Order: sequence, then C-alpha cells, then structure tokens
Amino acid sequence: MALSQKNIRRWYLVHKWTSLVVTAFLLMFCLTGLPLIFHHEIDDLTRAPVIAAQVEARPVNLDAIGRRAVAEQPGWHMMFLTWDPDKPIVSAVIAPSMAADESQVKILPFDARSGERLHAPPADEGVMAFLLDLHSHLLLGIPGQLFLGLIGLVFMVAIVSGVVVYAPFMRKLAFGTVRKDRSKRVKWLDTHNMIGIVTLGWISVVGLTGFIITMTLPITMIWQMDELAEMAAPYKDAKPPARLAPVDAAVARVRAAVPDGRVSFVAWPGSQFSTQHHYMIGLSGKTPLTERLIRPALVDAATGRLTDLREMPWYVKTLFLSVPLHFGDYGGMPLKIIWALLDIAAIIVLISGLYLWLGRRRVPLDKRVAELSAGGVTEG
Repeated sequence: MALSQKNIRRWYLVHKWTSLVVTAFLLMFCLTGLPLIFHHEIDDLTRAPVIAAQVEARPVNLDAIGRRAVAEQPGWHMMFLTWDPDKPIVSAVIAPSMAADESQVKILPFDARSGERLHAPPADEGVMAFLLDLHSHLLLGIPGQLFLGLIGLVFMVAIVSGVVVYAPFMRKLAFGTVRKDRSKRVKWLDTHNMIGIVTLGWISVVGLTGFIITMTLPITMIWQMDELAEMAAPYKDAKPPARLAPVDAAVARVRAAVPDGRVSFVAWPGSQFSTQHHYMIGLSGKTPLTERLIRPALVDAATGRLTDLREMPWYVKTLFLSVPLHFGDYGGMPLKIIWALLDIAAIIVLISGLYLWLGRRRVPLDKRVAELSAGGVTEG
C-alpha cells in the first residue's frame, strides 16, 4: 500500500532528526569499531604475555594460583579465575573487595600447563583498552553504556524510517543505480542510498547486537533476581561459610559431572556472578557456537558439593551470542575482513549523509515529500 504524502512527511521528519541525533555517535562507533574488530590480533602482537613453547606440563593447583595472586596485593581478594579459549592461560582476577567494580580489579595471567606466573602489560591499559572503553561506555562507565543503549534505539528508528521514506524512490530506479549524468548532489544521494541499502542487513545486525550489549547490566540483574536466586534458594537463611572448600576440588567435581564441558571461569562466593555460599563455575561448549554459551554450575563453597547445574535463560544466551556477532568474531579472519569492509561502507554512508545535510538547498519540505512520494529525487 502506497503511503500518503502526509505519512511520508512524518516519516521523512522522523528519519531526518533521528539520523542527525545519532550520526556523531555512529561515526564514533564505526571509527573505534574498525580496529576493535581485530583487537585479539592486535593485542597478541602488542600486549600478549610471553608463553614458552615447550613447558613440562604438571598438575596445576588452582588454589595455589589464587594464593599467589593475592600475595601480590596483600589484603585483596580472589574474585574470578578465567581460562583463555585459545591459549594455555588462566587468569586470576583480584580486587580490594568483593564489591569492587571492573575499574578496580587486577588481572594476573598464569601458564595453565605449569602454574607459572606470566607477565604482560595490564589488560585495562593501552590504545585498544581505551578504544573499547570509548566504544562501549563513552569513558563514563555504566551510565555511558546505558546512554548508548538509548542511542541504539534511536538508531533503529532511523533505519526503519529510512527504509520507509526511500522505498518509493528506490522502486523507480534499478538496484544500485548512480545517476552520473545528474548534479553532484544527486550522485552523492544515489551513492548514499545505494550503499545504505546494500549494508542495511549488516547495519541492522550490528545496531541490534550493540543495543543488547548495552543492556548487560539490566540483563545480569534480571538473571540474578530470577534464575540465580532460584538456584540459591535452599541457602536463603544460611550464614556464609567461615572457611572455603578448595576451589581445585570444586572444579574437578564439575568436570567429572560434565565431561564434555570446558571450564570457562570460576566466580568466588560474594562476587558479582555468584552467591554468598557458592562457587559459580561457568561451562562452555567446544564448538564455535557453543563456546560462547555458558552453563552455570553452583558448588557449595563450604562442602564442595555440586548443588545445581542448568542452562542459561534465553535472554542471557542472546547476550552471550551478541558480543562475538557484533565484532564479527565467529568465522575467523575471513569474517573479520568482511566486517571491516562493511564498517568502512557504513562510514561512507554516514559521511555522505552528513554532506548531503550540510550542503542542502532551501527546498520546501512539501516539495521534497512530493518528489519522494512520486519516486523522484529532490536536490534540496
């Protein structure tokens, strides 16, 4: 059904102002996101710990790693152990208190084969860490992340309104047409529309997954109040353990219960992803897809007994899958190159759109709407 000029006028104004609101942020996303697509490779070249090629493998005691980690910062506490999925590295995350935020923690890497301490520049320093913080938080922490979620919603409105407004225009021209015999402005407009339509699917996916990632805090809080509270319900009135069972034995018990799982992380009692009474042991799969999905296992921190093991709810799985999809981190280097090329195309769309707006002629809005509804093009 064809839209009336009145409806096209409304959609045109929606697209115009939502696009203007988000353009500066989208340019920032695209410019910072381009190197972040290759952040693993860049970090490997510039900041990765030196790992010996040949190491005499021996059983590694996780409790010993924890003790060595906190010994470097007396009075600090173990929060997490995390395993690198591609390298023999296990990292201890320590903090001055269990309520510390991510800006206060220290990450100390160890060789997962021998338990030897590895040395590398701090993970939260350097150019890539700065770009990631700017890209995901605007350097403002959680408030910046939530604000970017609002920008993501406006961006999705801009995409939908752009498709509605320019659909009549695109039907009048062959796909990908750039009218070189017209004015410079028309050529820019055709280029803007053509690249925008070609990248529409990718821009929508990256925009949607980016919005989901900005909702990490609300999603985590919902999971804690729902699933995690249900898992820990039998311990509701119990006191926190005075002494913790060995974490090494807790991990061994979970590995025995799920032999096809891979331990991704261990969260200590009282940390963000656990309870006051449990170790939370996250299990991932061994395929490119399932290695992104975490199954939480709760182990009684006093007795070392496995008390619960279940799948994450759909909304948490959606978050887990959104992160690698947002950065093109599913299909190795070929997909990353495709993501980078699409990112560059998006930059061209944004710059051309900004050029068209800054160089616009003072053509009345009603005339522009009439030309769009007729499938033509205005130079205003």
